[in-house]
Amino acid sequence: MASTAAAGAPAADASEAELMIGGMTCASCAARVEKKLNRMDGVTATVNYATEKARVTFTEGLELSDLVATVERTGYTARPLAPPRPDPEPEQDPEQEPAQAPAPTPPPDASTDAAEAEQAASLAALRQRVVVSAVLSVPVVLLAMVPALQFDSWQWLSLTLAAPVVIWGGLPFHRATWTNLRHGAATMDTLVSMGTLAAFGWSLWALFLGDAGMPGMRHGFGLTVSRADASSTIYLEVAAGVITFILLGRYLEARAKRKSGAALRALMHLGAKDVAVLRGGTEVRVPADRLVIGDRFVVRPGEKIATDGRVVEGSSAVDASILTGESVPVEVAVGDSVTGATINAGGRLVVEATRIGSDTQLARMARLVEDAQNGKAAAQRLADRISAVFVPIVIALSLGTLGFWLGSGAGLTAAFTAAVAVLIIACPCALGLATPTALMVGTGRGAQLGILIKGPEVLETTRRVDTIVLDKTGTVTTGKMTLLTIHTADGTNENDVLRLAGALEHSSEHPIAQAVAAGAAERLGNGTTLPTPEDFANIPGLGVQGLVDGHTVLVGRPRLLADAGIALPPELAGALAEAGEQGRTAVVVAWDGAARGVLGVADAVKDGSAAAVAQLRALGLRPVLLTGDNRAVAEAVAREVGIDEVHAEVLPEEKVDVVKRLQAEGRSVAMVGDGVNDAAALATADLGLAMGTGTDAAIEASDLTLVRGDLKVTADAIRLSRRTLSTIRGNLVWAFGYNVAALPLAASGLLNPMIAGAAMAFSSVFVVTNSLRLRAFT
Repeated sequence: MASTAAAGAPAADASEAELMIGGMTCASCAARVEKKLNRMDGVTATVNYATEKARVTFTEGLELSDLVATVERTGYTARPLAPPRPDPEPEQDPEQEPAQAPAPTPPPDASTDAAEAEQAASLAALRQRVVVSAVLSVPVVLLAMVPALQFDSWQWLSLTLAAPVVIWGGLPFHRATWTNLRHGAATMDTLVSMGTLAAFGWSLWALFLGDAGMPGMRHGFGLTVSRADASSTIYLEVAAGVITFILLGRYLEARAKRKSGAALRALMHLGAKDVAVLRGGTEVRVPADRLVIGDRFVVRPGEKIATDGRVVEGSSAVDASILTGESVPVEVAVGDSVTGATINAGGRLVVEATRIGSDTQLARMARLVEDAQNGKAAAQRLADRISAVFVPIVIALSLGTLGFWLGSGAGLTAAFTAAVAVLIIACPCALGLATPTALMVGTGRGAQLGILIKGPEVLETTRRVDTIVLDKTGTVTTGKMTLLTIHTADGTNENDVLRLAGALEHSSEHPIAQAVAAGAAERLGNGTTLPTPEDFANIPGLGVQGLVDGHTVLVGRPRLLADAGIALPPELAGALAEAGEQGRTAVVVAWDGAARGVLGVADAVKDGSAAAVAQLRALGLRPVLLTGDNRAVAEAVAREVGIDEVHAEVLPEEKVDVVKRLQAEGRSVAMVGDGVNDAAALATADLGLAMGTGTDAAIEASDLTLVRGDLKVTADAIRLSRRTLSTIRGNLVWAFGYNVAALPLAASGLLNPMIAGAAMAFSSVFVVTNSLRLRAFT
């Protein structure tokens, strides 16, 4: 994960921790905390305003308490998030009921639950503050804006209603301003507090010491600055209205931020809460976090599978849509792997746990998504640097505006109004939210669709790639041999060929033989049982022979028949040549001294591969097929899916060379693979995409992981990444553009401070709402 620009590289012996940061109200707060942490020797930190978390890497000799103390000295609160609990070790035979249950341990996501409860309470308190402030402010604003509503002494009612809003409603801003001033800093709260207290203080002076408190006083309202007599002008609607608008903006922003992190929270809570473990042959219900590797547990129809494991009894269909986005349930039987949090949609299963706790696929997915959300794109680092210096510049600009208007003879009222408008409109909040909110929603939506994005840098790369290298076996093809074609000699029944060849091949362990046996059983269907052969013999390198239903049967290479003196009739010789051209392995079948059929076996192309290649082309990518298989096979697969460029007969270590060669031609290369032999090439490519059905080595080396082993998800992953990046850019353009346009308008007196407050609050809401549109990505 990327660290801040300022941060140094973490040491090899460094520890990593996450802190929950409290009291941050804007991007400049996050920038200050990050800066203070990075100034500590041996610390590399990145602070995310949207997630309210700090990811810290620190060297030996430092304690978590040192990091917390530094954050607290900066004026904020910090709480370490609990590290993942170590996996419990079985202390006795897992089949036996433990004599005494171990002490209860909080589940790994307990700290997340606590943080959520804290956020919910904070949101409720903020909502209460907004509602009370709004109820009190609306009459104040209406009285100021509509002169027809102004009765004798209306201004004193306005003061009575506005005072609680400014003092109690604005308390979070005033408190944060005081805390920051004690630490010699200024944030967006400083601007709001200064602006509203100045407007309220001016109003008190005008009411008690000027002419504004006189009965019968009337007050007009304009969108631009007023040049009225200073002693008869009050700004109670500005003080109350701005605080209410900004509180409302904060509330909408906080609620939207909770929505944007909803996908990750949902992911963390997907797992089963309890599980029926087999102890001494009986089922015992225990909390899911008590499982140990090797435990066998029962999963009934409709139940969630408690953890990653291997089926040891039963068969069923498993609905993995919550992890992969794939709506069609997957058939599993004895020996198949299953993933925790997926749902058993069919029969009863007994599963042996192979991974538990933080090692499960669900936990690793959640970790990948969270890492991505905590990262920062290059554009966000620029925004953070601007936010850090923005507030002092705005205060200086506000004072300059006051001086300019006074110097130009416009009067104190106009000068004050323009200066307050500058203070209020300039909040850099939208800048701080632009990247994190889009990242949170984009990566969360990706997780729902089975696409795991490792970090924000990946998004930048997806925009640049122009070539996509596809590994053949397991990526474009299924990775297992399949019976694809059957040609029979004249007068021979296809079912007879399948039955006799399938029966003989069923007794062989060879992958091609197993493909023929499985294909025969599938095509014959209707519960057909293959006969049992007699006198079965394996002829090394050539095939098999035996007696089936009274027929002497030979199944194998063409040479097997030639050695037995059996000639191929013209129609089968043609089928043999065709199989060679299409890169398929030809299996010939003969019985009773005559050739009866030719079977074509190959690694079958996945159903969606051709459509996926077309989608990748539509995204402007040039597909390249890369394989260690022979050229005839590779070119046949390439023709079937619509790929022009093929690199065949490539050794595993040469895959990296192919990627480097393409990069040397000036291409930006994405690589899709699933095997150990793809890991180095995935790491070398500009963008690595690993099939989640593949090996851990491939997944570790990649930038994007596709949980589902479907090539079509590759195009979705690149589209989602590009859409997230364009949303981030749109947010940043709006946030920068808003401040660049709004400040001169405020300084030149074209904005009433209350309108400025509303515009500032809703700029942040716009950015968050724009990011939330990514939730609709399909």
